[in-house]
Amino acid sequence: MKRAVLITAMFFGAGAAVAAPAPVEDLAGGSGDDRLARLERIVKSRQQSEIDMQRRLDTLQQEVLDLRGLTEQQNYQIEQMQQRQRQLYDEIANLSSKATATPAASVPATPAAVAATANAAASSLSETASYESAVNLVLKERKYDDAIPAFRAFIKQYPDSVYAANANYWLGQLLFNKSEFAEAKQVFNTVVTRFSDSNKRGDSLVKLGMIAEKTGDKAGATQYYQQVVKDYANSAAARIAQQQLAAIKA
Repeated sequence: MKRAVLITAMFFGAGAAVAAPAPVEDLAGGSGDDRLARLERIVKSRQQSEIDMQRRLDTLQQEVLDLRGLTEQQNYQIEQMQQRQRQLYDEIANLSSKATATPAASVPATPAAVAATANAAASSLSETASYESAVNLVLKERKYDDAIPAFRAFIKQYPDSVYAANANYWLGQLLFNKSEFAEAKQVFNTVVTRFSDSNKRGDSLVKLGMIAEKTGDKAGATQYYQQVVKDYANSAAARIAQQQLAAIKA
């Protein structure tokens, strides 16, 4: 009996020894060339996944840069607009006080002179109200499509206004947001060439660079950004231009 059990155990042990290599052969999965081919496919697949991930990261980074730039530009523009409004109201107050003052040594103002002063003050108030109305369509009411004709009407009626550069910039930004790049480019060029002393010139050059990028002209975009960095060093516009240059070179 013990001998039969021993023979049986030896038989199963020999069978296991013969069968053991089979799973190893299945795991190896073929010849060396086959294994190498499978390894190459795995490596290529991983490389393609990394490339796709990098592209998505680049796209997200560009969107963040655009949003950051727009925020800085809007904050700066609001600050400048508020400052100019305070100056304008002070000027109007001074005009009104001069019109009503009648020093003893001076010649009394004629009705025509008083009327001209009043008309100038009224015109300034109307100009300011018209500009504020257009800006409020953007900042308060979020009616961007309505703001476009409002700024166009303001620019047509007050082409030499102290707000003309800002109005053109607002119009260009609204057109840019709608991807109407040809019209936006014309408007930003107006700020750059006609209002060379405006604090919106640097921002307009940045926008011209972004338009060049979006229309496939990276060389032109680089020139615009470099001009901003050169002409407006240490400004918010220059920081945005440097970020855009870095994104182009990446």
